[in-house]
Amino acid sequence: MSTLAVAGLAFVGFIVAYHTYGRWLARRIFGLDPDALVPSQQLRDDVDFVPTKKGVIFGHHFTSIAGTGPIVGPAIAVFWGWLPALLWVVLGSIFIGAVHDFGALVVSLRNRGQTVGEVAGRLINPRARLLFLLILFAALTIVLAIFGLVIATIFKLYPAAVLSVWIELPIAIGIGYWVYKRQGSLLLPSLIALGLLYVAMYLGAYHFPISIPASWGSWIEANVGLQASAVPIVFWTLLLMVYCFIASVLPVWTLMQPRDYINSHQLVVALVLLVLGLFLAGISGQADLASAPPVADFEAVRQSGAPPIWPFLFITIACGAISGFHCLVSSGTSSKQLESEADAQYVGYGAMLLEGALAVIVILACCAGLGMGAFAKGDSGTLLIDAGSGDHYHAVEAVAAEGTSGAEAATATATVTGRSAWNRSYGTAQGWKNFKLPQKIGAFIEGGANFLSMLSIPFMLGITIMAVLVASFAATTLDTATRLQRYVVQELAITLKIKPLSKKYLATGFAVLLGAGLAMVPGPAGVIGTGGLILWPLFGATNQLLAGLAFMVLVFYLWRRNKPIWFAAIPMVIMLVMPLWALCLQLFSGPAAWLTGDEPNYLLGSIGLATLTLQVWIVVEGALLLPRVRGVLEEALPPLSANP
Repeated sequence: MSTLAVAGLAFVGFIVAYHTYGRWLARRIFGLDPDALVPSQQLRDDVDFVPTKKGVIFGHHFTSIAGTGPIVGPAIAVFWGWLPALLWVVLGSIFIGAVHDFGALVVSLRNRGQTVGEVAGRLINPRARLLFLLILFAALTIVLAIFGLVIATIFKLYPAAVLSVWIELPIAIGIGYWVYKRQGSLLLPSLIALGLLYVAMYLGAYHFPISIPASWGSWIEANVGLQASAVPIVFWTLLLMVYCFIASVLPVWTLMQPRDYINSHQLVVALVLLVLGLFLAGISGQADLASAPPVADFEAVRQSGAPPIWPFLFITIACGAISGFHCLVSSGTSSKQLESEADAQYVGYGAMLLEGALAVIVILACCAGLGMGAFAKGDSGTLLIDAGSGDHYHAVEAVAAEGTSGAEAATATATVTGRSAWNRSYGTAQGWKNFKLPQKIGAFIEGGANFLSMLSIPFMLGITIMAVLVASFAATTLDTATRLQRYVVQELAITLKIKPLSKKYLATGFAVLLGAGLAMVPGPAGVIGTGGLILWPLFGATNQLLAGLAFMVLVFYLWRRNKPIWFAAIPMVIMLVMPLWALCLQLFSGPAAWLTGDEPNYLLGSIGLATLTLQVWIVVEGALLLPRVRGVLEEALPPLSANP
């Protein structure tokens, strides 16, 4: 099928959905009121509650929810074929994911910016609130560990991306000060920042790639005992956690908001370049989905050790279709910054559709784009492809461009085409167990760089643009998740009467240290810094169960107000059943089962079993209460004057 036709139909579908289904939800179901008093005005403190224009908050919200989820998830799921992945992304984001994000945002807006966990305590019962908070705590701990490791992996594999990612920080702080303290214009600084980022990408690609010197690793291995191969991952992960602590305790306008705003521009430009490259590759016939099977040979997939597509497709692709983490962003940060209730559709529903569009591009890049092979137009560099290595699967060695003074030019090699490229990354012969994180990320980065090469962008620069795109998405999710975890830790501390952890700095420090500790758990081979990656399967199931619980809160909110619930109840059932089914299979089915397998994994098993228990408990609580609360409003929040 034509790559161009698939992309065009998907994008048109998203636009139509926004102006039809999204508008119906906004007007008929939620009744958005532009004159309603919102939390950013009620509780304004210019730290967490900050009235923000919808263009700025859209950028913050979109970059926070996107992360690497819509990149890594689809990049894994096309192992089963591109057609099931595409259908789940398009239909899921329109009818499930966008409804979930939009609903969580509206419910929080009308409850003084409380998180869905807090709101559950009043809509369902106080016990449900505690159970919800415990699930949120577990999910966010896994997010901090995994996303920190994802960014560290990108920095290790693609050192050309490091400069651009870190240079955003001082630029964002300067823009935040200019806009919020000096009341300056946002447009010109944003354009300057965007230009500086692309200059930094060029410099990183050809002059200043930043990596941890091999001598450091050798010295540390000899004197400290940490494996040399783990040193870059450990260093970058710990540095990222320090950044997260600082970013999450500062006022949002100081760093997070302007950084996300800059990132949103950089990400949109990269996506536009991808779409243009996809268009040119499509009309020229160089990008063809025939490079990859629409539906995989399921017998071959089974023999490779992969889990069955049903139900695992629905937990593998999360953020691109629906993600429980999004309800935390909608109710944890965005609801505290929206300056008008009328902006909720644009931010809540619209951002999810844009994320769905990103996931579509990822699917096409991993299939048609990767199948184009590696084109290095005008570059002097070598793309090293090692099909047998997991940790060093994609290593790009940049040598200076031809004609650059003082540098030796080299001939670019590595051209792989058609189905051979697909088989290199996804061929079932290699086995599911060898399908590792560098391959997942690298398939999108290389496939995307091939699209950019159609715009005469040198392949090495294209690789850098794509690597920065992925790292920037992950970084915005990482610092937002840290702030959200701080809220959760503080709420749990107050509920359980652990007074020290109710303080902002101690709660943040506890969240960061726990995430870093989990990331540093040794992996199966005993390598420090790889253990957090074994939690990826658990992340998918826990994340999607959280989405089902958020839908339950939305259903209770509507049910108590005599509103229609079918459009939320159907997705609720899907998002409770599918991850529950997948989690049970992971715990108890087959030789690789976490609890009953040949080699039990008690870390995954204990966390998974605890999550399963909490999930069933909340569902039972809700099922028993739902028939009795039709038309019965929950207890009102206390007057603001009564709050300390």
